[in-house]
Amino acid sequence: MHVHAQGGGPKRVLKISLAVTAAYIVLLVVAGLRAHSLALLSEAGHNLSDFLALLLSLVAVYLQSRPASATKTYGYHRAGVLAAFVNAVTLVAVSFFIFYEAFWRLQHPQHVQASVMMWVAAAGVLMNGVIALLLYRSSGDVNIRSALVHEVGDTLSTAAVIAGGWAILITGNSWIDSALSLGIGLLILWSGFGIVRETLNILLEGTPRGVKLELVEIAIRSIDGVNDVHDLHCWSIGSETRALSCHIAIADIPPSVSERILRDVKDRLHHSFRIDHTTIQFEHVECEVAHGCVIPVGESAEHQHHSH
Repeated sequence: MHVHAQGGGPKRVLKISLAVTAAYIVLLVVAGLRAHSLALLSEAGHNLSDFLALLLSLVAVYLQSRPASATKTYGYHRAGVLAAFVNAVTLVAVSFFIFYEAFWRLQHPQHVQASVMMWVAAAGVLMNGVIALLLYRSSGDVNIRSALVHEVGDTLSTAAVIAGGWAILITGNSWIDSALSLGIGLLILWSGFGIVRETLNILLEGTPRGVKLELVEIAIRSIDGVNDVHDLHCWSIGSETRALSCHIAIADIPPSVSERILRDVKDRLHHSFRIDHTTIQFEHVECEVAHGCVIPVGESAEHQHHSH
């Protein structure tokens, strides 16, 4: 899940994509009910997941542009993450409903109008192709690249519905519709669980995905002038904003010299781990760990503190 977009271009593309996707969801529901096709209704659920993801991205554009305040010191980055979590839980519920309906239809077969399935799915392939082209032209933004991957997946699943409709026309086996629904349901479940896992990790202040804390510690220790690293924490403020805090032991040197060490640490964290929001505390006495990390009172006068 990536919800980080800036500029008028991505906003316009997201708005167009939202409008087209909403129209196609309505078409899928109407056609699915008329054709008695669970695969089309499942595809509507699949497209609903993408509609919510696109909506979340658009909302995130506005929320993340709002400045931090005295009560929201990190701004509104978590608002998008929280919304994504709620949406993902809803998608998991939708997938289980699709499974229930598919198994029921396997036991009680219904006639499916395969030709309607194929025409509506063909319209979906065209729609997804247009959206993918729009997104590709703006794919320099990480959020748009994520949406592009979703659209490619949609195109493949919609093409599978066309193939399923053709197979029903040739063989007359309506159970193919239910089998397709199971496949689409699994796709929705896989996407939903992935978003739930990622958003929960952010909300629980977990280490960002793809970051290994031991490698971060090794990178900091390798910088000239760093004697020790402890009380190291790394977490995500939003889906694309990483933060870090730590205590670094250095020699008893003037602040003008320690500034070079601080600059090297921040550069290493930025280039190697994409961590830009840092709070780094320098110290040159042994740190006693009690209630977190506390410097002995008698030594406090010698304590140097740099916070960024």
